[in-house]
Amino acid sequence: MGYRKLGRNTGHRKAMLRNLVTSLLLNDRIVTTETRAKEVKSLADKMITLARKGDLPARRRALAYIYDEFVVKKLFHDLGPRYSERPGGYTRIVKVGHRRGDGAPLVVLELV
Repeated sequence: MGYRKLGRNTGHRKAMLRNLVTSLLLNDRIVTTETRAKEVKSLADKMITLARKGDLPARRRALAYIYDEFVVKKLFHDLGPRYSERPGGYTRIVKVGHRRGDGAPLVVLELV
């Protein structure tokens, strides 16, 4: 299987993942469930790889995916140069326990 469905229809899932990637790049860390974090990790790594390229087509692709222009500006001016020497693996998943209501495993997804 190519991706996790996360119990949502296509439009809702894509919107949720775009929101999570935007929040991660804005705040440098988010707390979410383990399965969501595993999906967001690959998408965030792709956005940072675009920022490392730094050209206009890469910026337009990032703007097409990320909701906030301020986050794209931060991505290309701060995060791209910060990870320019790193060959990959820009995010880290740290397990923090289980959610009280339903027992879902919670993790912290953060930029390295």
